[in-house]
Amino acid sequence: MHEMKDTARALVRIGYDGRVHKTFRGHQARERFDHEVRVLRHLEQRGCTFVPRLLEVEPEQLKIVTTNCGSRVDHLNADRQKELFAELEQYGVRHEDRELRNITYRASDGRFCLIDFEFATLLDGSPNPVSLKPSG
Repeated sequence: MHEMKDTARALVRIGYDGRVHKTFRGHQARERFDHEVRVLRHLEQRGCTFVPRLLEVEPEQLKIVTTNCGSRVDHLNADRQKELFAELEQYGVRHEDRELRNITYRASDGRFCLIDFEFATLLDGSPNPVSLKPSG
């Protein structure tokens, strides 16, 4: 496996088969794991095609395995970034970490994709949407 990210919050590796293995750790690891699973399932049910698909969920290890959404993007126009994150909201999710590091490019269909939903907000129309976004 090829290591992509190793931080206090997560270890992300790409398997030789292209699948992405993300293990949650650190502060609120269980909550962040549960939330990202919930958000990815929501997006799949809504038919969102520019986010990873859950392939495996391993609650005991706080690990998910997803499809690969392409390679990291080094540069992207700020307006295009805003468009991508706004498009996600049409599926009932607001990405709360709207940084370039969470945008990938899928060469197979020329599509920009979004990743990393542990702090996303589920917009279900209630006055208190579900989110793990850090305050302040």
